[in-house]
Amino acid sequence: LVIPVEATAAAAILTNWLGGAQWMWALIIVVALTATNLISVGNYGEFEFWFALVKVVAIVAFIGLGIAAILGWLPNSEVSGVDQLWASGGFMPLGFGAVIAAMLTTMFSFMGSEIVTIAAAESKDPAKGITRATNSVIWRISIFYFGSIFVIVALVPWNELDPATGSYQYVLSKMGIPHAETIMDIVILTAVASCLNSALYTASRMLYSLGDRGDAPRSVKKITANGVPWVAVIASMVLGFLAVVGNYILPEKLFTYLLATTGAVALFVYLAIASSQLVLRRQLDRDGERPAVLMWLYPWLTYLAIGFIVFVLVMMVVRPEQRSSILLSAVLAAVTVIGGIIVQRRNTRRDKVAARVSGDSA
Repeated sequence: LVIPVEATAAAAILTNWLGGAQWMWALIIVVALTATNLISVGNYGEFEFWFALVKVVAIVAFIGLGIAAILGWLPNSEVSGVDQLWASGGFMPLGFGAVIAAMLTTMFSFMGSEIVTIAAAESKDPAKGITRATNSVIWRISIFYFGSIFVIVALVPWNELDPATGSYQYVLSKMGIPHAETIMDIVILTAVASCLNSALYTASRMLYSLGDRGDAPRSVKKITANGVPWVAVIASMVLGFLAVVGNYILPEKLFTYLLATTGAVALFVYLAIASSQLVLRRQLDRDGERPAVLMWLYPWLTYLAIGFIVFVLVMMVVRPEQRSSILLSAVLAAVTVIGGIIVQRRNTRRDKVAARVSGDSA
């Protein structure tokens, strides 16, 4: 689902810049990133390096300018200090319920953090790579995300922010930074392209893994001479091409619909990951095996994560404006689980038949 979301977002920006049909730009973006990912695995890393460089430079510059504005060092800035943290109704003017309502969008922003572990698995030392990548994600989120959000809420009133304009763009304009809209459009387009590139990489590798385990057609295991699972890459982009069709039919509604659904689906995915970690770790402990990478505060941190996800899901069901997205996502999750059970049972029967035939032959 991330692929059509990011393709739609990137197409909207390019349409605003250059004109033309939104579906046309979505098609161009999807085809371009598919082509680069089919050439070699290294292309993914090369693109992500430059995408990440742009994003890191932009966010560090934003935080730096924000600190300068807070301290009153920007001569053209209309804002300074941190009074807005408790002005306009207090620290949480709409109560904790508003915080809960914002959690879905916030968690969607963190969605994709697990990609670093998938990419690290293809490194020379997967265990070391996964450990380093996971730790780096934690401190990067702590600095970049929380740092930039602090700058926003410290400098401008929460009720002045216009979602259509964008919080970062609005704060930059208040700090007296020229061409704030163009700057943010470039950064957002880079971030969207990065997410789309990573979504394609992750989806294709997961599909390849499913094929390797017999949970997907064997054809997805086909690779090129450079080690690229080309069938899995193309299959993963099918949803991206469907987004092109959606852009043509519903250009105004598609992005909002996909964003709401994807955020809820992410919660189900993370719930499955946390639950699987508990089950697999217990199996390893029973077998006397030690995991290559140990989880902090196991199992209490995992239980905390599961409890938090369930809490957010329940709150989404209770809130009328989010009920439709959670119910639709629940149906999608149920269909996926049922399909997985059917495939597993089919594979089990096939393995039993193969074992019986092998035994008779012997």
